[in-house]
Amino acid sequence: MTTRCPCGLGDPYDACCGPFHQGRRKAPTAEALMRSRYSAFALGHEDYLLATWHPSTRPTSVDLDPDQRWTHLEILSRTDGTPFQTTGTVEFRAHYRWQGQRDVLHENSRFVREDGAWHYLSPV
Repeated sequence: MTTRCPCGLGDPYDACCGPFHQGRRKAPTAEALMRSRYSAFALGHEDYLLATWHPSTRPTSVDLDPDQRWTHLEILSRTDGTPFQTTGTVEFRAHYRWQGQRDVLHENSRFVREDGAWHYLSPV
């Protein structure tokens, strides 16, 4: 059985965010990077999160809570962020469960593309 990717597109993980997490491909758009970062949170890929965080705002470490379970992602809007642009934003809701309670992280994130790679910069 093929595991579906947590990013919400419905594709198998190995054909969706898996190649990004494994370093075989780079996310072509800001939204693709946002989705791959959500999947990295859901799957516990701390190294990928750090690698795709812009150096100017990157924390020294990411400590994911094993009790936090990411359940689904909603992309609400996007501006720019195409393969032909260098900046973009993605507004999203990331739903999760923690200590038996449902909650949501709502953010409009800024992304920049440098040297052909998209990076998460910060909330708007």
